[in-house]
Amino acid sequence: MNTSLHTRRAALKQLGCGFGYMALAGLAAQQQARAALANPLVPRAPHFPPKAKRIIFLFMQGGVSHVDSFDWKPRLLKDDGRMMDFDDLRSIARTGKGATQRVMKPLWEFKQRGQCGTWTSELFPEMAKHVDDFCVVRSMHTEGVAHGPATLFLHTGTTTFIRPSMGSWVLYGLGTENENLPGFVSIAPSLGNGGPRNHGNAFLPAIYQGTALGRAGVLAKDTSFRNIAAGRAPEEARRQFDLLREMNAAQLAQKPGDSELEAVINSYELAWRMQSHAPDVVDLAKESPETLALYGINEDKTDNFGRQCLMARRLSEAGVRFVQVNYGDNTNNPAWDQHSNLPKHGEHAKAVDKPVAGLLSDLKQRGLLEDTIVWWGGEFGRTPYAEKNGTGRDHNPGGFSIWLAGGGIKPGIAYGATDEFGHFAIEDKVHMHDLHATLLHQLGLDHERLTFRHDGRDYRLTDVYGNVVRDILA
Repeated sequence: MNTSLHTRRAALKQLGCGFGYMALAGLAAQQQARAALANPLVPRAPHFPPKAKRIIFLFMQGGVSHVDSFDWKPRLLKDDGRMMDFDDLRSIARTGKGATQRVMKPLWEFKQRGQCGTWTSELFPEMAKHVDDFCVVRSMHTEGVAHGPATLFLHTGTTTFIRPSMGSWVLYGLGTENENLPGFVSIAPSLGNGGPRNHGNAFLPAIYQGTALGRAGVLAKDTSFRNIAAGRAPEEARRQFDLLREMNAAQLAQKPGDSELEAVINSYELAWRMQSHAPDVVDLAKESPETLALYGINEDKTDNFGRQCLMARRLSEAGVRFVQVNYGDNTNNPAWDQHSNLPKHGEHAKAVDKPVAGLLSDLKQRGLLEDTIVWWGGEFGRTPYAEKNGTGRDHNPGGFSIWLAGGGIKPGIAYGATDEFGHFAIEDKVHMHDLHATLLHQLGLDHERLTFRHDGRDYRLTDVYGNVVRDILA
């Protein structure tokens, strides 16, 4: 007996040439559209099957020296102290020609590590134990010689214009996995070098802006979401919120289709839900002593960044799409910016090395590294010569290193190369636009299709540039 008409859906599909089913599908699409309008953060289907669900970006503000960490250049040892002509980007900008500079050898010893044999230095001994888990990209190059433009470019794909940050684009493209938490969190962001623009939404609806958790210079143990309803009894907060909701509904009824008003209303709704959910997510007291020790928490040098990294894991595990952990400060010359005192790199490395390694171990043992991308790096690198013949290095956007782990990134490889001094990327070059395109691709987003109409044209994170670096994908 034919049972194909035993359901209403099957009957609608086959009777009347299928027009009944078409009407049903149309109504369902309208309901879905209304649901998305009511909550623009609802999960959305990616453009294609993703390899990763989320990103944790460990931002080393100021520019780590790649030639002292992940880019081994024997030529620097050979020519240490020698005066040579370099096509220095700053000198070219000022005078139209290069400059004679003193070659400076790496201050930390390099060794091949792991089964993959990747060269890394003693600057990050704990991270070096994980070289088999990550891909070092040694051929990065970017725009902007100064911190402000380069930092903005890293976050927004532009050096000067007001554009959405990468986390906002990800949230816009995919929605959130947890309606009770922000989809994009920036932990301890700096107020300088782009400041809030680095986690801002620009012309995207306000609901897609990043949520700042703390700020640079504030200890992580003093940072939480608990101040959302500080100073108010739960009953009073509930009454105020109900009144606000009624007022918002009345206002929206008078201005249907007002996207900015809808975004503000949604942000209030989210803030209310966060009051009861977010504090528990960042409550590290629920972690075991073994986990706290893994991140270096309660140790003098690593406690602060260790707490931030553990918060990042907890937020990611709870469904936050994009978490940025900032290691920096609020000065014009941020943490890693050693123009005259490169040994200071050692102090900063001790603060982040164990926490980052702990994060990788923790994600891996929980099975989260498979669908979480960990991205480590700064806005640029540093020069292979001493600045002003002194004891530090200048900015170098022409060639530097970052590393990526998890989320379908090929592990245990070093990709691309700089020249023999580590000055410029020359082999398999990866521009910041290419990196953005690749990260979006792993999330299932086509960077050319992830667009937003503004001022009469379609905008995207990568502007009109960017290619997916498929050689680093597993």
